[in-house]
Amino acid sequence: MTDTTTRVGRRLLRSALPAVLAVALALGACTPSRTAEVPTPAASASSAPAAPPAAAPTCSDLTASYAPDPDTLDGDSASIREIRERGRLVVGVSADTLLMGARNPLSGRIEGFDIDMLRAVAESIFGDPDRISYRVITSGQRLDVLQDGSVDLVARTFSITCERWDEIAFSAEYLTAGQKVLVTRDSTATGIADLDGRRVCAPDGTTTLARLAEYPGVEAVPAATHTRCLVLFQQGKVDAITGDDTILAGFAAQDPYAKVVGDAISAEPYGIGVAADDVELVKYVNAVLDEVKADGRWEASYRTWLRALGEAPEPPASVYGRTAP
Repeated sequence: MTDTTTRVGRRLLRSALPAVLAVALALGACTPSRTAEVPTPAASASSAPAAPPAAAPTCSDLTASYAPDPDTLDGDSASIREIRERGRLVVGVSADTLLMGARNPLSGRIEGFDIDMLRAVAESIFGDPDRISYRVITSGQRLDVLQDGSVDLVARTFSITCERWDEIAFSAEYLTAGQKVLVTRDSTATGIADLDGRRVCAPDGTTTLARLAEYPGVEAVPAATHTRCLVLFQQGKVDAITGDDTILAGFAAQDPYAKVVGDAISAEPYGIGVAADDVELVKYVNAVLDEVKADGRWEASYRTWLRALGEAPEPPASVYGRTAP
């Protein structure tokens, strides 16, 4: 594992790189003015996981993350010290994915299920969930902002994949989604198999777009964001949108002439993205997620944002066993 001095050096190097990503990133910067440090809450006894096995996970273990130690939340890692000294947690999010991460037009606040998970991390670090700065990013920018160090964490309907593990690290799974399709209310399609010869939109840089290659009769139409797909759909330039059910449920809530159809054609495990070399921060996030799943906050957030998907299920079990490179 990288020692503390090396890790701090790497993060300082990353933080010196340019932070300008796109015009969209400027929309989300909102640093609270409070800087007083609040003691970190102690970890609950129930959040302590079993010791990880020695073997490194294979691709079949893609949701396996780094196990937090019993004292992870009380520990004083270089990453957490840096975040506390900065006075805020910097995160990459969506501002236009209704229910998961979207700007409230009345309050101006970015809110949703993804945001609740990030606020829980900020609350654990500072004792205040508002000590957080949002950088609005597209799906295609999620890896970049972690690799250049311009954010600490990314929570943007971020599916855990083996290919992404090669470039970044992930927390334990905090939500399971499934890929479906959105069609017009009068469509007779009952799933993606009925869309041969039709134009189906999905965002660049997503697993949903890549999976369309499994349906050669479908004409894949890439777009920068899910919201851009919705615009094309409403303009009649595409016949359907494919994406995670969590995202499509938000679209259906916005457009009364649309509906979500079919069974899920994939399982999409969501994780919080972290820089590949920041194992201690991954462990910290995992300790927070374990508490959120155990103390009822996960269920409360699901009922607030995702009740359109049905009754709140059990939170995904945290899987551990990954060893530091």
